[in-house]
Amino acid sequence: MPSFLAEKESAALRERLSGVLQRIADAAERSGRSPESVTLVCIAKKHSPEVVAELATLWPGPGPLIIGENYLQEGLEKQTAVRAFLRAPASKLPLWHFTGHLQSRKARDIPENFALLHTLDSEKLASALQKQLRLLGDIPPLPVLIQVNVGREPQKSGVLPEDAEALAKVVTTMPELALKGFMCIPPLDGEVEDSRRHFAALRTLRDTIAASLGIDVPELSMGMSHDLEAAIEEGATMVRVGTDIFGTRA
Repeated sequence: MPSFLAEKESAALRERLSGVLQRIADAAERSGRSPESVTLVCIAKKHSPEVVAELATLWPGPGPLIIGENYLQEGLEKQTAVRAFLRAPASKLPLWHFTGHLQSRKARDIPENFALLHTLDSEKLASALQKQLRLLGDIPPLPVLIQVNVGREPQKSGVLPEDAEALAKVVTTMPELALKGFMCIPPLDGEVEDSRRHFAALRTLRDTIAASLGIDVPELSMGMSHDLEAAIEEGATMVRVGTDIFGTRA
């Protein structure tokens, strides 16, 4: 497969990816878990399709490379460019997750372009996704995570912890959506141990809702470059890492 970056840039990308994968493996093993129990979502916002295509050539597997995008239009354009660069069978292409805030009027672009939505935060958005999936007809349910505003930050998206069960109950009545778990972004100005407290709270909330509703919601999307170890130790099944893989954004 061709290289899409200069040799020095590709080598640096490989080294950063290897370092993050090793951090995940070490944290999982400290927690008595296998490294395969944690999925790495590589957050590519503001990074070029060439860099994403190069990462695809470096990805060691065994599962697919997963790319997370925070901005819808950028993500859609990047998907098209990466497919053109790689010219590979669908099974060899990255999977794409949407990890940013999503307005309900843009829900129509999610089901056919993203394998998982991390940021479901309202019944209005759930209904918009349901409507679009019904229009598309015979396609599988869209996997979603409910975003919880664990730090109660007014500027941040997500339902408050006390409202998460009500939203989960609504989602479980929609056969077009498949609720897989929960996601959070702790306050970014805190210490790692502050993040750990929020991660533990989300795990407890997930367990409480699962028991109350009698549902299986195994996924916890939590942890980023600076605190992924704490997230894994508190039960994360997905970590979202951007800077420590792609480097500083231009």
